[in-house]
Amino acid sequence: MTESNPAADKSFRTGFVAIVGRPNVGKSTLLNRLIGQKISIVSRKAQTTRHRVTGVLTEGQAQFIFVDTPGFQTRHKNALNRAMNRTVTQVLSDVDLVLFVIESGRYGPADEQVVKLLPEGAKVILVVNKADLLEDKARMLPFLQKMSAVYPFAEIVPVSAEKGRNTDTLLKAAEPYLPEGDPIFDADDITDRSERFLAAEFLREKLFRQLGEELPYGMTVEIEKFEAEPGLRRIHAAIIVDRDAHKAMVIGKGGERLKRIATEARLEMEKLFESKVFLETWVKVKSGWADDERALKSLGYE
Repeated sequence: MTESNPAADKSFRTGFVAIVGRPNVGKSTLLNRLIGQKISIVSRKAQTTRHRVTGVLTEGQAQFIFVDTPGFQTRHKNALNRAMNRTVTQVLSDVDLVLFVIESGRYGPADEQVVKLLPEGAKVILVVNKADLLEDKARMLPFLQKMSAVYPFAEIVPVSAEKGRNTDTLLKAAEPYLPEGDPIFDADDITDRSERFLAAEFLREKLFRQLGEELPYGMTVEIEKFEAEPGLRRIHAAIIVDRDAHKAMVIGKGGERLKRIATEARLEMEKLFESKVFLETWVKVKSGWADDERALKSLGYE
């Protein structure tokens, strides 16, 4: 007896799903939770996600192609932020379903800005994240009723992305909104992003986490050399900062801070790539890069 091929089954569904919301509502945490592996970097700092990151989940009779987007920026109006906002609007115009993520019990002007971007007639599921952190549980139902009047959401699903609560319910709610069609990616694919891109992102995450509130917005990572061999990745990465003072901040006393950042990034890369990683890092000063369209393009910003 021949096994059935799910790709040939007309009931198989495949679709692109945008994850949008203001900064710091947990979009990247949700993406990582849904696909079961870390590919999108996470920190408490705004601007952590600067590029679109695609995560793929093939489960049962469906393939979800999630697109994590930067938080829509209303502050720091430079070329970098304009590029990130362009990414959000471009993604929204080209997906089958939108997951609009907000924080439980909180809906403000920054969230409203995102609602205004939603294309007319878009299928949108409201994802109420951090539902476990709402201290007064009696407030949840009135809050959900209030949100149902904001926009004609297809579904409203409270979740905890960090703890994985109710994310299976979210997937079940989302599946019927995907169009019927063959899978685009192989069943074991988790992203369309290259190892080179992911290496830069993991290093940038560690910079955000180690530097905390000290971290200047004018900082990014450029992979200058990436070589893959069986069981080994050789990566040379430049950390780009805006000023000499920022360079000293990243390096730290006796180079200790940079060493710690590089070590933490290398360990995460080894886990993701399932390979040994040789990582060499240094810091470069490029004044005004975050407001220079040409520099942004050379650094991979869309």
